[in-house]
Amino acid sequence: MTRYSTLQELETRQKEVRAAAPRRTIAVCDTGCLAVGSGRVANALAEEIARQGVGDRVRLKRTGCHGFCEQGPVMVIHPERSFYPRVSADDAAEIVHSAATDGRPIERLQYADPASGERLSCDEEVPFYRAQTRVVFRHNVDLDPVDLDDYIAHDGYQAAARALARTPAAIVDDIKAAGLRGRGGAGFLTGVKWALCAQQPGPEKYLICNADEGDPGAFMDRSLLEGSPHAILEGMIIAGFAVGAAHGLIYVRTEYPIAVRHARSAIDQARAVGLLGDNILGSGFSFDITIHEGAGAFVCGEETALIASLEGERGMPRPRPPFPAQSGYRGKPTTINNVETLANIAPIMLHGPAWYAAIGTEKSKGTKIFALAGKVVNTGLIEVPMGTSLRQIVFDIGGGVPGGRSFKAAQMGGPSGGCLPAQYLDIPIDYDSVRQAGAIMGSGGLIVLDDSTCMVDIARYFLQFTQNESCGKCVPCRIGTRRMLEILVRITEGKGEPDDIAALEQLSQTVKATSLCGLGQTAPNPVLSTLRHFRDEYEAHVYDKRCPAGYCKALRRYSIVAETCTGCRACAKACPSGAIAGQSKRPHRIDPALCTRCGACVEACKYDAVLVN
Repeated sequence: MTRYSTLQELETRQKEVRAAAPRRTIAVCDTGCLAVGSGRVANALAEEIARQGVGDRVRLKRTGCHGFCEQGPVMVIHPERSFYPRVSADDAAEIVHSAATDGRPIERLQYADPASGERLSCDEEVPFYRAQTRVVFRHNVDLDPVDLDDYIAHDGYQAAARALARTPAAIVDDIKAAGLRGRGGAGFLTGVKWALCAQQPGPEKYLICNADEGDPGAFMDRSLLEGSPHAILEGMIIAGFAVGAAHGLIYVRTEYPIAVRHARSAIDQARAVGLLGDNILGSGFSFDITIHEGAGAFVCGEETALIASLEGERGMPRPRPPFPAQSGYRGKPTTINNVETLANIAPIMLHGPAWYAAIGTEKSKGTKIFALAGKVVNTGLIEVPMGTSLRQIVFDIGGGVPGGRSFKAAQMGGPSGGCLPAQYLDIPIDYDSVRQAGAIMGSGGLIVLDDSTCMVDIARYFLQFTQNESCGKCVPCRIGTRRMLEILVRITEGKGEPDDIAALEQLSQTVKATSLCGLGQTAPNPVLSTLRHFRDEYEAHVYDKRCPAGYCKALRRYSIVAETCTGCRACAKACPSGAIAGQSKRPHRIDPALCTRCGACVEACKYDAVLVN
């Protein structure tokens, strides 16, 4: 295998790969879409390419996640960028034939615009993609993640080659000028973090890629490692050079087997051609990377807990200072960046800090990937410029709230985040604006909630997660979150007491102010944000013994509207406890003493005659 020693050799190989590429490429999401049958689709396409004898004209690429998870399995045909959602193995023959001949889009497979019904010919016309700006996620739709040549054909490792021809200080200055902030949650300026590590004395330093993505529903980092692993390695090489580290570690949760496999493959390939190891590209800089699989503890997303886990200890945080940049892994200066942060490095080096700083807002530069989920039509991964409004994300990209329901809130920042109500739909989504509104950017989880959601129960759900994940090292987090959870459970079960709301608020502030690490300091955020914006729901639960959303089972009250009830007896037949009585074709009634609040009557009634209040 050819070893690369200069930028010119990389550029030469790039031209060779591009010249040898088939006329068309069928790019199928074969990571995130595996759960909906993309493996069968890809296998069928491979068989058809062989059967039709068109391998010289058509290439199949099993790519990473394209983002539009709601429509999976998805594929894009290059170079026309024809987009086909929800494809099946039965479509393979027609798709391959089209790609091998005139490339004309297959109309029946095209995405239909929900508003107009018009068939859209390429992915860039689809509303979900149209409003996005893809910087970090750009290659997931056209790159074979386990093919080094494919990455080189897409300018791969050119940024590293150019960076290694400069000085470490110049690289740090560029990252500062770009204004890149850490995408792992805290939003600390990456260039400042690098500079702190770079100025530490001693020859032994480390760089850690934090891929311990623990937020429920978040899979941005996983998708980047699965779909563009070489981009992460390239970012690590540049970061290692900038801070003076000779060794990098990828700390990734073992629940990400495809990400681990693709990252290992990329490391082996890069080593084999001299892009990792001694004297990279003839620069005199030596750098290598190893992978450590974590056991999936949420607290190990915190830097010092992650380091403890890497060192073979229980993942528990320690007080700071000293910061990891001063004394981290094995007591040596250590820089820790998450996957998405590192994926931004090569584009900045290729296009310059001014180009990057022109994207986003004054204090939040670049783009951000969000995992869009919950009560929204289009779920999946999206990448938008910092400063994009919540309304644009939910309604323009997400397609709005399904089922005729109305938007109630967006839960941002994972279990450590907060809830933003409808009054904040037009705020710019950036680090500072979101924090001022009572939430956090976090790693990028964004869950849309509709008017059927109980905000008290949402706070209970996320607090239960963080309480379970508490390492137990400090008393405020270990005991405080447990007391808070007990109060929330009591309230949702209809046993709330008049002093509970004030006690919950006071406990939240205490835990936030006195916990040792970021987990405990942010654990009260869902409670504090819902108390701030939805206090009336807490009061209804406590004082009126009523859940306004009708969600909390213990507080549901079922009744039948006599004027609407036709006496069809569907509800009575569905009731498991015999709580519904009445004669045929006459209004029925529900006995509260027998009702188990299961909701079977609501589902059975075709006339909306059963009220829940």
